[in-house]
Amino acid sequence: MQENNYINSGKNFDSSESFSIPPSGGGGAVIRRAVKEDCKRMMELIQELAVYEREPEAVTVSFDHFVESGFEETPVWQAFVAEVPSASVSGVSSPLGEIEGAGRGEVVGFALWYIRYSTWKGQRLYLEDFLVSEKMRGKGIGKLLFDKLIEECKEKKYSGLVWQVLEWNEPALNFYKKYDGVDISGGWLNCMINF
Repeated sequence: MQENNYINSGKNFDSSESFSIPPSGGGGAVIRRAVKEDCKRMMELIQELAVYEREPEAVTVSFDHFVESGFEETPVWQAFVAEVPSASVSGVSSPLGEIEGAGRGEVVGFALWYIRYSTWKGQRLYLEDFLVSEKMRGKGIGKLLFDKLIEECKEKKYSGLVWQVLEWNEPALNFYKKYDGVDISGGWLNCMINF
């Protein structure tokens, strides 16, 4: 089966569980694995994404179901979050060194994924949602998150990274086109049954 929007990149990345870059790029963000305590903020960002994608009423998952699905004994989703010092969000620059652990800053973005299996390609990381809050865009945070996803694919030896993007979402399309090996192709229609 042909798959839309995938990356098989040959870039090298650091393999640490969380990483950060100097405040000059990435908004002083720390990228780390999501923890249960992040779920409330992630749900707020999911609603922000739904509004941006012109479907504010489409989010029907309950908070409890969301948390259980990510943090039960066998979770069905995983996520990275982008956390910045709280002062950075308010517009006041703050040195990265003030973040000594998860949960001290504000989560301003996330990438939520699960593993899917392609009979043609094998295991692939499927990016379900990817968002940086509107007030924090243009600071390199999205690149940090996306690069971390590519790193995860390589570490786990997945055959690629797959996602969907709305055809009218020019900022997202332009972002993805900056990556080597991106294939943004049409020809397949989305099908689903809601229960």
